Amino acid sequence: MKTEKTENVRNLQIALVGLIVVIVVLFIIGWIVYKPEPIVIQGSAEASEVRVSGKIAGRIQEFLVEEGQRVEQGDTLVLIDSPEIYAKLAQATAAQNAAMAQDRKAQKGARTEVIQGAYEMWQKAEVGVNIAKKSYDRVQRLFDKGVVTAQKRDEAEAQYQAAVAQSAAAKSQYDMAKNGAETEDKDAALALVNRAQGAVQEVEAYMKEIALTAPISGEVTEIFPKQGELAGTGAPIMNIVNLDDVWFSFNVREDLLKDMKKGSEITVKLPALDNREVKLQITYIKAMASFATWKATKTTGDFDLKTFEVRAKPAEPIKDLRPGMTAIVIN
Repeated sequence: MKTEKTENVRNLQIALVGLIVVIVVLFIIGWIVYKPEPIVIQGSAEASEVRVSGKIAGRIQEFLVEEGQRVEQGDTLVLIDSPEIYAKLAQATAAQNAAMAQDRKAQKGARTEVIQGAYEMWQKAEVGVNIAKKSYDRVQRLFDKGVVTAQKRDEAEAQYQAAVAQSAAAKSQYDMAKNGAETEDKDAALALVNRAQGAVQEVEAYMKEIALTAPISGEVTEIFPKQGELAGTGAPIMNIVNLDDVWFSFNVREDLLKDMKKGSEITVKLPALDNREVKLQITYIKAMASFATWKATKTTGDFDLKTFEVRAKPAEPIKDLRPGMTAIVIN
């Protein structure tokens, strides 16, 4: 009887231990399954990028660089064939030459032969004045003696006045030929020259766009058109990334911004570089657009949270760092 009772106690103890073990195992499993995931703030490396495009439309004549190549500021990247620009330059040059010829004519004045002819016409008119004056004086004396009528005297006086007027007109023509064009005409001719020169300079400025050069030093990451394809005005031809100007961008929910202040340092690890740890300095914090806002799923006890863009720059250059590489913030 006593042995049976002891056996029952032992069985009860085993069952109790088994129950405790099951409870502990279930607790561990539940803790593992339902434990909160650690919050990971992840970002990526970015770099300043410039798109190279031209002001003129034309066909891609030749690429002088290829994707992945390092270029320096001022290096020639691509040649564009644009026959229209050459035609416009020829037109502008012809207009400039015509304007300059017109200006030279205005500044120089009349030809020597024209001036000499005007002078001789004036001298001829002066001779006519002398003859008309003598005739008038003679008729006046005869009129004073009562030999000729007043009508004859008036006719002689009219001829004399006409000769004087003709001489004055001839003198005016001579002065105009000798002095050249009026000041206003000279100014107008000079304005035409300046206008034509401006047109030539404009076309020459567009001519520089036939050979596109690198605006910055960096690496060619993308080339969009193919050789022989038509490139429109302002259309991007290639991208150049400045690997000396790299930063990291993170999208951080506002409830995680407690330790992120502008000017403060954070430590990140870079999986692509064997989890190398580097220090970054925060330089930029700004709320993102409404589409990046985290929306609460509960009607009570929770609220919407905005997402902020945080940018940070390395304290010193990071070897082998490339745009797009992931960075994970170390808490």
